[in-house]
Amino acid sequence: MPPPLTAVITGAYRGLGLETARQLAERGYRVILTARREAEGRTAVAELAADGHDVLFVSLDVTAPASALALRDELAARFGRIDVLVNNAGIFPDPGPGSPAAGIFEAELDTIRLALETNTLAALRLCQLLIPLMQGRGRVVNVSSGMGQLSEMNGGCPAYRLSKVALNAVTRIFADELRDTGVKVNSVCPGWVRTQMGGPDAPLTLAEGAAGIIWAATLPDDGPSGGFFRHGKAIAW
Repeated sequence: MPPPLTAVITGAYRGLGLETARQLAERGYRVILTARREAEGRTAVAELAADGHDVLFVSLDVTAPASALALRDELAARFGRIDVLVNNAGIFPDPGPGSPAAGIFEAELDTIRLALETNTLAALRLCQLLIPLMQGRGRVVNVSSGMGQLSEMNGGCPAYRLSKVALNAVTRIFADELRDTGVKVNSVCPGWVRTQMGGPDAPLTLAEGAAGIIWAATLPDDGPSGGFFRHGKAIAW
């Protein structure tokens, strides 16, 4: 019997990351749940394991290069390869939409740098480190946002918007450089989901928001790469 497919999910101790871990585990994947908050991460793993799922916790601060390297080395030593990387970890550091301080004229460059480091550069670094462990076949899902669509760009929340635009560029570049392999790299907007970031008024449940991530993480060999999707349907950049 072949070993289970292995999926790595960042920022997965709650919200969309945890729901993605649950749904992939239900599909028979071995899930590596990573989070910066170790206690919360281990609690999440224990809850999934209690349901009979194959889930392991590895501590990861996506903004710390040494932490990312340690993750790569542990995965290589324990499993040899991985099959799925979901870059889910992210922050929304801007003042809330509608705040007088939410516009680009008032934006602090340190806030923009923080967003880029967490939402963009961390995902880029993990792609560099973990895609080689896919050994020519795998799936990468960069969890993006409609707020990063240039085709629908408007004002407010510049740090978050810029970080997601740049993340979409990361997707395109990796997908093109991997076009002759079996690795597929896509950006996914989960929609407006009831998470701590999305708030209680969001129309989508966690399960509904995670569905598009699961779709991209489990694409068939003839599935797309280098695209931007919401609920499994292509959307404009």
